[in-house]
Amino acid sequence: MSRVQLALNVADLDEAIAFYSALFATEPAKVRPGYANFAVADPPLKLVLIEDATQTPGSLNHLGVEVASSDEVSAAHVRLAGEGLATALEEQTACCYAVQDKVWVDGPGGEPWEIYTVLGDADQPAGAPRAGEPSASGCCATRPDLALTPGQSTSSCR
Repeated sequence: MSRVQLALNVADLDEAIAFYSALFATEPAKVRPGYANFAVADPPLKLVLIEDATQTPGSLNHLGVEVASSDEVSAAHVRLAGEGLATALEEQTACCYAVQDKVWVDGPGGEPWEIYTVLGDADQPAGAPRAGEPSASGCCATRPDLALTPGQSTSSCR
C-alpha cells in the first residue's frame, strides 16, 4: 500500500486537529506534543501536522510517499539516483515519533519529498523538528543535505 503524504505547518495544533478531523471524518492516528498525523483511508492520504509558530500556518512543510517496506525505499533510492537526481538516504531514523527508513529528493521548486516506510513507533522525535536549514538538527521538517552527485547519500538525522 502506498499513499501520498502532506505535511503542513500549523500555528495551533488543537484547532488544526479539530478541522482536519471534521474535513476527513476521521480522528488522528497519532498525537504527540506539537505533532499529529492522520491515516486517511479515502482519499488515501497521510496528513501530518507540525506545530510551529515561526512558520506561516498552512504552509508546506514537506511532501512524501509512504510505502510498505524498506525494500521499496531502497528501490526508490536506486531509481531516483539512476534518473540523475541527488538523494539523501536515512535508515533506522527516529523521526516524527516513529522509526523510519527513507530517501529524500528535492522537487524543481526546492520542495522536499521523502519516500519512507515506518518501521516502528518512537516515544519522542530525535530532537526538535527541523526548521528551515536542511542541515539543522532534528527531523520531520525537511530532508538532510542531498548528495552532491547522484548515487551518493548522506544522513544528518541520527
